[in-house]
Amino acid sequence: MEYIKNPMKIEERSFEIIQDIIDEIRPDYKFKDEIEEKIIKRAIHTTADFDYLDILKISDSAVDVILEALKNEATIYTDTNMALSGINKKRLDMLGCKYKCLVADEETASLAKEKSITRSMAAVEIAAREDGRKIFVLGNAPTALYKVIEMKHEGKLDVDAVVGVPVGFVGASESKYELENTEIPYIISKGRKGGSNLAAAIINAILYTI
Repeated sequence: MEYIKNPMKIEERSFEIIQDIIDEIRPDYKFKDEIEEKIIKRAIHTTADFDYLDILKISDSAVDVILEALKNEATIYTDTNMALSGINKKRLDMLGCKYKCLVADEETASLAKEKSITRSMAAVEIAAREDGRKIFVLGNAPTALYKVIEMKHEGKLDVDAVVGVPVGFVGASESKYELENTEIPYIISKGRKGGSNLAAAIINAILYTI
């Protein structure tokens, strides 16, 4: 059997195929700009789902805000270790950024039990206590997204931007709708689709432009 073994060549060919398919199924499709193209294509590359041409939404200031925060040693908070594991940490280390998933921490579990809330919500509360600039990358827990919105509205959380792409049937679509109607810079996937792998891919697409 003959097949491509070089990982860079595999990725390069994948993006060529993605563009070929877009040309075939959506010949009139236009990306807003180069960074949007990189984000959406990486979303498709990660999921093999061309619906992201239409359902991935990026607020006007989101990319610039995320880039500026990353260049100023922001901390990335994820709602799953899967999302955290998928993010390119070498790039974050080069920028002096931190990255955390607090969901499995003992303090988080204790706070969640005390308040009868999800661990994802408790993790947001704990993150809010920490110093420094914050980017939330959420691909799994709508309750975490709701909590970010709630605490920001109450003036209890400073957040630069949110990648809000929780997947699922209970609260996923609704929480993203709520985020879209705030002033928080966001990247969302409208509807039920999303996931930790998508959340990581979006951040990576932005990191690769630095």
